[in-house]
Amino acid sequence: MCHILRISESGYYRWLKTKDKQTKQELLLVEIKSVLDEHEDNDNYGVPRMQIALEERGIKYSKSTIRRAMRAGGYLHKRRKPKGITKATTEIQEKENLIKRDFTSDKPMTKLLTDISEIRCMDGKLYISPILDCCNGEIVALEMRENMKKDLCIDTVAQLSKKYGDLKGIILHSDRGSQYTSDAFRAELKRNGIIQSLSGTGHCYDNARMESFFATIKKEKLYRLPTYKMTREEVKTEIFRYVFIYYNRIRICTSNPGGLSPEKYRKKIESMKQQKKAA
Repeated sequence: MCHILRISESGYYRWLKTKDKQTKQELLLVEIKSVLDEHEDNDNYGVPRMQIALEERGIKYSKSTIRRAMRAGGYLHKRRKPKGITKATTEIQEKENLIKRDFTSDKPMTKLLTDISEIRCMDGKLYISPILDCCNGEIVALEMRENMKKDLCIDTVAQLSKKYGDLKGIILHSDRGSQYTSDAFRAELKRNGIIQSLSGTGHCYDNARMESFFATIKKEKLYRLPTYKMTREEVKTEIFRYVFIYYNRIRICTSNPGGLSPEKYRKKIESMKQQKKAA
C-alpha cells in the first residue's frame, strides 16, 4: 500500500501513531478561541495583543507561531485605515503647541488630549468628544451630541472637572478648531486652571494619539455596526459600553507595561505611589 501511495513505510506508521492526537497548532487555536470568547470585542485582537493575553494564561508562543495559528483559524483581520487623515506639513506653530508630539506621561491626569469625531446614524450625525489621558490611554471624559458646537467641548471639560475635582496645572491638547479657540471654551479652561496646548494648523500628527483612538473605536466597533441603520441613542449606548466597560477596563493596551488595560495600569501606578509613601 505504501508503494502504491508513494510514501515511506516509516512515514505511514508515524502518521498512524499521531493521527488521533491534536497538533500544537490545534491546541493553540483552542486557547486563542477561548481568549476571543471572553468578550465580544476581543475578536479585534491582533497578534501582539493575543500574545499578551496568552501569556497572562501562562501560555508562551512566539508571534510568528501565533500569527500562523490565527491565520489558519481565520482570526487575522485586514488593516483598515481611517478616512480623513491628512499629511502633516513642516510648519509648526511652536508657541501654543506645548506637547510637541510627545504623547507620554509618567503620571495620570497631567497631560490630556481631546478632539471631535462624527458618526453617521439613521437620524443624523452623532458627534463624540472624548478626553484621553496620555499616561495610560484611559478615556477620562466623554460627551456625545447631535451637533459639534462649542458647548460640546465645554461640557466635556465640565464633566472632567466634576469627576476629578482640581484640574489646576493639567495640559489639555487639541487641534485649532473653532470650538477650542472660542472665548467660551478658553474661559472654561481658565476657570479650572487647565493649560491649553494647540496643534499647528492642518497638522493632524500633532494630535496623533487622539486620532489613533478614533481609528481604534471605529475599526473595532463602529465600522462593524450598521450605524446608519441605528438611532443616535442606540449608537451612544454602543460607544458608552465599548469605552467605559471594555476599552478602559478590559482591552489589552500594548502601549502600557505588560499590556495592562488603562484602568489596571492607573491602579498599579496609584498602588506603587501609596507603597512609596508608606515606606
